[in-house]
Amino acid sequence: MHENPIATLVAGVDEAGRGPLAGSVVAAAVILDASFPVAGLTDSKKLSAASRQTLEMKIKQNARAWSVAEASHREVDEINILQASLLAMKRALLGLHLVPGLVLVDGNRLPSLENYRMRAIVKGDLTEPCISAASILAKQYRDRQMLELDRLYPEYRFAQHKGYPTALHRELLAQHGVSPVHRRSFKPVRDML
Repeated sequence: MHENPIATLVAGVDEAGRGPLAGSVVAAAVILDASFPVAGLTDSKKLSAASRQTLEMKIKQNARAWSVAEASHREVDEINILQASLLAMKRALLGLHLVPGLVLVDGNRLPSLENYRMRAIVKGDLTEPCISAASILAKQYRDRQMLELDRLYPEYRFAQHKGYPTALHRELLAQHGVSPVHRRSFKPVRDML
């Protein structure tokens, strides 16, 4: 009797953009191919932009399956950032064209998805290559999204701070008010409304 290889597929899931004051929260799901290992995978925050770009290309070329999904800034405001992160993760998993036998999720919370075997791993992006790969795809997607928002709203300099609540971002928020893409439920933004 042969074991079904699909049942042994492992997907890694991670998100990017929980802390920023603007834009979507993005999640990725990746099923790596054991016969094409990607060297250099780690937590996306520990990599340079150039390394992330190279790894993103390698992951997309060599993974068995990958998917990126998001929950909008409006959804973040409606259901809160934790629930929006879990929703983005669920969407990323459902976006895979292969169904994994096991899902490893970075952090301590799992998206609610029936018939999926899942395990949460704190700091999993440092120990599980499939989670590291998901972390890189999510970060790359979100960073590109922030560059796009920078073109639409240049006065906020999103390309520079990626929406995080830096001193510069708070200063520009005070100067220009709240943009259509800011998360109104986040305190620094809410305080200005």
